[in-house]
Amino acid sequence: MSKDFQQISLKQGFMKHNGGVLFRNISDTEFEFKSTINDNHLNAAGITHGGYLSALVDAGAGTAAHRSAESAPCVTISLDLKFIGSSKVGDEIIGNVKILKKTKTLVFLFCELKCDNKIITSATGIWKILKRT
Repeated sequence: MSKDFQQISLKQGFMKHNGGVLFRNISDTEFEFKSTINDNHLNAAGITHGGYLSALVDAGAGTAAHRSAESAPCVTISLDLKFIGSSKVGDEIIGNVKILKKTKTLVFLFCELKCDNKIITSATGIWKILKRT
């Protein structure tokens, strides 16, 4: 498995518009992604907006679900987030995903976002594996 980060925000859309997401496989059940915070990711308090962190988790964890499902399309069923810390402009956010369980139709996972090696967001989620068309 490649240990190098690859840009996954190749098509036009929300995440590409917001700077993109770099992603890599660690193992069959562990994945890592990252993004750097810029001015348009901030809220009125000058820290990273929770909506951006939510979108980052959804994109990174969703890619992990997709890859763990042999590249079948996956959609988010449930995403439960806890906002624990904060980040600011210039900070690199690292996401770590662990696949907890995979069935024929579902992927269950846990994700943490870290900044300066401190947890800022944790999440659990369930993704539906769709049939290939």
